[in-house]
Amino acid sequence: MLKTTVAGEAEAIAQVRAGKLRAVAVLPQGLGRQAGAAMFGGSPKPEIVLHYDPSQASALAVVRGLLAQTLMQEVSRSTFSASSPVLADLKQQVEQDAGLAPERRAELARMFDSIGAVQKREAAQPAAGASAASTPRAGGLSMPYTTREIEAVQATSNAAPVAYNGYAHSFAGMGVQFILMSGVEMGMGLLLMRRLGLWKRLRAAPLSRAQLLGSRIAASALISLIVFAVIYVVAISAFGVRVLGSPAGFALVLASFALLTASFGLLIAALGRTPEATRGLAILATLLMVMLGGAWVPAFIFPEWLQTVSLAVPTRWAVDALDAMTWRGQGFKEALLPSAVMLGFSAAFGLIAIWRFRWEE
Repeated sequence: MLKTTVAGEAEAIAQVRAGKLRAVAVLPQGLGRQAGAAMFGGSPKPEIVLHYDPSQASALAVVRGLLAQTLMQEVSRSTFSASSPVLADLKQQVEQDAGLAPERRAELARMFDSIGAVQKREAAQPAAGASAASTPRAGGLSMPYTTREIEAVQATSNAAPVAYNGYAHSFAGMGVQFILMSGVEMGMGLLLMRRLGLWKRLRAAPLSRAQLLGSRIAASALISLIVFAVIYVVAISAFGVRVLGSPAGFALVLASFALLTASFGLLIAALGRTPEATRGLAILATLLMVMLGGAWVPAFIFPEWLQTVSLAVPTRWAVDALDAMTWRGQGFKEALLPSAVMLGFSAAFGLIAIWRFRWEE
C-alpha cells in the first residue's frame, strides 16, 4: 500500500503538506538502542513523530502497523542476538536499581542469565538459531516506543496550525463537477440555436467564425467564473473553508478552469449532431472526467496505474490545484503547472471546436 523513501525532516513534511507523500515518520537518533532498553519497561521510551496528510488519514493506520511490525522485529533481533550488549546493560541496571524489591531483582537477573545462555548456544549454532532470533518476543514485553501524531497542515500567520476542513475538498470536487455541467448546457444551447434557425441571422453579421465562437467562449467562461466565485463565497462564509494558499493562485486556477469549461462546451457543440443525442454522451464524458479527476473520491484511493492515467484528465489538475490553494496552503508557484495544463486543454478544445464547427445549416 505504501512506498517508502528517506528524506530530510523539513523536506519530507513539506511534501506531505503538498500532498506528494501520505505520511512521514521522524525517527529519533539512537532509536534502536533506546527501544531495546525500553522493551522491558526500565528505560524511557523513544518517541516517533508521525506527520500525516489529514485528507488521507486511513494511511496513518497502515503506517502505525508497519512501524509496530518492523520495529518489534528489529529490536527483538538486535536485543536477543548473541552480539548484542543491550541485555548485559539491562542486567547491570537491574542489579544497581535500589528501588526494586530483592525478589524482583533476582527474578530479572535469572531471566537475563537464561537469555545469555540462549545467546551462547545461538553463537555456537548460528544457522539453527537464526529463525529463533528473528521471532519477536511479545510475552510480558511492552511496546518499546511511543508515537505522537501531527496533522501536516499549513500554519497561519501566528504560527498556529489550522485544523483540516474536509469541506474544502468537497467544494472543490463538487464545484468542478457542476461548473463542467454548465459547459455541457452551453453546448446544448448552441445546438438549439442552430435548430431554431438563429444561426442564419448570426451568419449575416459581419463577424468571422473565430469572433463569433470566441465570444461564446468568453461569455460562458465569465458566467462559470462568477458561479464558481459564488460557490466559494458560500463555502467560506457558511462552512469555514479558507484559502490558506496564494489568493492570486486561487484566482488563476478558477479562471483557468472557467475557460476550460467554456471550451469544453464549444467542443460538444462542434462535435454534436442533435441536442438529444449529444446530451447523453456529453454527460457521460463529463461524469467520467469528474470521477477520474478525484472529485467524487480522492485520487489517492485509486490504484497506482489509474492515478497515473488520471493525470491526462484536466479535472484531476483542477481538483488538486484547488486543494493546494485552499486547505493545503501552497504558494503561487504550485498553481502555475495545473493552470498551464488546463489552459493547454482549453486551447486544444477551442481549436478543434473552431475547426469542426458546422457553420452551414
